[in-house]
Amino acid sequence: MTRRARRNHTPAFKARVAVAAVKGDRTLAQLAEQFDVHPNQSTYTTNTAPD
Repeated sequence: MTRRARRNHTPAFKARVAVAAVKGDRTLAQLAEQFDVHPNQSTYTTNTAPD
């Protein structure tokens, strides 16, 4: 099993994830799958997004 290289997400990518999460039409698991991130990362992005 090979490890994936550590990825750095741009602020624009984080903003896209946050906007999608704030909309609320998908679950965090669905967002994580769509954006290919761990569900905890999408939660973190949502919690740090400006209101």
